[in-house]
Amino acid sequence: MFKIEDFDIKLNTKFIGRNFIYANSVSSTNSYLGENSKTLPNGSVILSEFQTDGKGRLKRSWYSNEGENLTFSILLNEGINGLNLNHINLATSLAVSSSIEHLYQLKADLKWPNDVLINNKKVSGILLESSTKGSDIEKIVVGVGINVNQNRFEGDFNIQPTSVRHEMRKSIDREKFLSEVLNSFEELFFELKNDSKSLLNKWRDKCRMIGEHIAIESDGKIKYGTFYDIDANGLMILKSGDKLEKITIGDVSVIKR
Repeated sequence: MFKIEDFDIKLNTKFIGRNFIYANSVSSTNSYLGENSKTLPNGSVILSEFQTDGKGRLKRSWYSNEGENLTFSILLNEGINGLNLNHINLATSLAVSSSIEHLYQLKADLKWPNDVLINNKKVSGILLESSTKGSDIEKIVVGVGINVNQNRFEGDFNIQPTSVRHEMRKSIDREKFLSEVLNSFEELFFELKNDSKSLLNKWRDKCRMIGEHIAIESDGKIKYGTFYDIDANGLMILKSGDKLEKITIGDVSVIKR
């Protein structure tokens, strides 16, 4: 059982998570915030112990054992015009990885565009959904799934999953972990509004795939090349021979030589 009082006392934010919704079960935390975005305040967070229709990237499902992990979403519906959605995505993965490193001294690497890895195994994924009104961004919903205390994972996976508990070999305090992630996210959000270059450099430092020979699969097609860099918008730059190409979406895997 998630202890809201223990979480709240560790939360040190101005607006992220100050309106906190706890649920035993919802269809999707992203869907809940999206459907209620006009009545909920900026920075609202919903944590659900179980999702009947959890969402992953590229219309995949996200499965999580009830009561063991952190499946939550953050609503941004004020002061977001002019923000780059890719930057928000990168900032979220940075918040998760830095929280893991700070609390548990585990090396957490970033995989473009939205995964967090420990020992090359996936511990977290992120899904952003947004809507616009004319040329203005109306809302951004940041969905986060973190494998915290789950030890067994059934099924087939593109990347082998793991959890913080499995890597630490001890049970993890979810309340402390969530407050740390939200504290870090808000700090990075404010930094992003002032200095996106600094945030992009932090992301680069945590992405071990840069410089590697990779394969990118999208819409059933595979491209090969070197992960050259990310650009100012957070898009991947793929180098194939002398050609540089910007990649907006796709599943990335390292090709071992």
